[in-house]
Amino acid sequence: MHGSEPCRSAMAMSSAVEGKLLPTPSGFIAHSRSVAELAGLPALLGASLCPAAAKHAAGHSPAVVGWGLKPSAARAARFALGHGLPFWRLEDGFLRSVGLGQDEPPLAIVVDDLGIYYDASTPSRLETLIAAPYAAAEQDRARALMAGWREQRMSKYNGARDYAGPLPERYVLVVDQTRGDASICHGLADPASFQTMLQAALRENPEATVLVKIHPDVMAGRKQGHYDPAALGKLSRVRVLAEDAHPATLVEQARAIYTVTSQVGFEGLLWGKRVRTFGMPFYAGWGLTEDDLSAPSRRRPVPLENLVHAVLVNYSRYLDPESGERCEVERLLAWMGLQRRMRARFPGTLYALGFSRWKKPFVRDFFQGSNVRFVNRAEKVPEKSLLAVWGRKPVRGKLPETVSLLRLEDGFLRSVGLGADLVRPLSWIMDRRGIYYDATVPSDLEQLLQTAEFDVPLLTRARDLRAAICQHGLTKYNVGEGSWRRPPGARRVILVPGQVESDASIRYGAPGIRGNFDLLRAVREANPDACLLYKPHPDVVAGLRAKGQGEGAAGQYCDEIVVDVPMGMLLDMVDEVHVLTSLAGFEALLRGRKVVTYGLPFYAGWGLTQDIVPLARRSRKLKLEELVAGVLIEYPIYVSRRTGRFTTPERALQELLLWREEGPARLPLWRQGWRLLMRLGGKQ
Repeated sequence: MHGSEPCRSAMAMSSAVEGKLLPTPSGFIAHSRSVAELAGLPALLGASLCPAAAKHAAGHSPAVVGWGLKPSAARAARFALGHGLPFWRLEDGFLRSVGLGQDEPPLAIVVDDLGIYYDASTPSRLETLIAAPYAAAEQDRARALMAGWREQRMSKYNGARDYAGPLPERYVLVVDQTRGDASICHGLADPASFQTMLQAALRENPEATVLVKIHPDVMAGRKQGHYDPAALGKLSRVRVLAEDAHPATLVEQARAIYTVTSQVGFEGLLWGKRVRTFGMPFYAGWGLTEDDLSAPSRRRPVPLENLVHAVLVNYSRYLDPESGERCEVERLLAWMGLQRRMRARFPGTLYALGFSRWKKPFVRDFFQGSNVRFVNRAEKVPEKSLLAVWGRKPVRGKLPETVSLLRLEDGFLRSVGLGADLVRPLSWIMDRRGIYYDATVPSDLEQLLQTAEFDVPLLTRARDLRAAICQHGLTKYNVGEGSWRRPPGARRVILVPGQVESDASIRYGAPGIRGNFDLLRAVREANPDACLLYKPHPDVVAGLRAKGQGEGAAGQYCDEIVVDVPMGMLLDMVDEVHVLTSLAGFEALLRGRKVVTYGLPFYAGWGLTQDIVPLARRSRKLKLEELVAGVLIEYPIYVSRRTGRFTTPERALQELLLWREEGPARLPLWRQGWRLLMRLGGKQ
């Protein structure tokens, strides 16, 4: 067994095929530079890369590794044989990645000491695993994996969108493959097998359309396929799918899958489809498919659960893209499913207006899965398009009436550093109705909090997320290194967080009171005997934003002004927090503090705060965990600093903690100069 795998489940550890799995080597030798430099390979193998000279070390038995059946692997095999070392063939796994093979390294590989799974001419470790007995618990796990595969709508590559066009009422799916694919010739097939397959599909399904799917690499222009789309178009009942579509929907709705050796045939079995093969892929010959070729004698009928457990659990190894450590298939399945869902939220093409050059890469990151076209004038946006803009900035120019707006804004677990720093944020808000800080109109967040059903698992996540945030003292910006002591004898301490007075949340959410000075005066008048603390906004302290009118005289209404003290520390030590619209009010609610609002922030009006200004639209009374679930889990979008892919708020919180340990990134010289100008009285 793989004793170096801390995340390997107990279920897998107790496998009935334990004795047939490969041991963890003392190291590995790679004779190919591309294999040696493969990202994550040491974690996947549980061993470090060794120089070829390591074969001479006493008690050292590294494994020699090569990639599939490439010529470099043949050289590596000869080296291993000549030095009495084990030789392992590596290949891409069956749940490989988001993007295509040439775009990113695999998150799953297979390791085989006997052959390789797609070579039917010789035994492989996978065949041994498929034929082995499996316990009831392992069969249950295999069934759960099949359900999870369908639920997450997985395939080998998962960057393309599901096919959204009309499909025939009755069709069978014929899967093309790239010319020169090693699985074809080593799967006992040849180019003629594809013509045989097409004719069989037409003959065996006289009342169905034959839908021919072209391989993604062919659609990307990297390789050639086995069919001429123009010739196929002349055939009766044949329809060509000439776009890069994810196969999940195509497989789900097909009556049968016709394949030579493509993995889509295996996926058809996971979907419970009839599968016809015209080569000898790894999943054929086990009594689960209708095979045009005779199976090798070493393959015999087995339950589908055997095949699934062997392929997805015992034969494959998975890399957690966020931790960089080896993980179980269920973890990668969940992560890949998140990518699929998030990439499908918006149209394939959308437009963005008014973004600076430094912010455009962030826009692309948060809209990955869609093609973002940046424009500098509203008139360039086509009819019926989706247009992304920042916050409540006015759109200059005349937009077509059919264009829909999507407003973006920083999320609530944003970064380490100040709001005006040019750092990549961990979270953004995307709102089709309005934006969370604009109380003059409804927003997606308000609609969510007013109507959503929060189930027990979601509320449990919210409770745990809230506890972690409070435990680690996290807030939106996570700056400040000073400390503060509660005044001796103070019975009631109120914190008044300052805001940037030009902030849109004040303009659109604070009727009556327009600035920090007015807020302090109102709080003091309502609480003459309390100890009032005032914390200026960190952007103002840093000179990145202008001070508000009268803010210099704030001391006449407060007992103390605190500056370089982390907000999380203060929130733990005060009794109440009084705000206009500051996010600090929400952060205080997380810590169980009394919050009084003098404006209309997004967290007011739900029965959790004392509100000076009512908002009739918000009529639902929420529990704190329901508010947290909506605000931190359901509403924002998170993108990982490590992977550049979508992530969960829980992972974003972990990355925020690591980021805080590293400290804010050093600003470029031009940015430091800009800060200095601001401090000297310049304007942003």
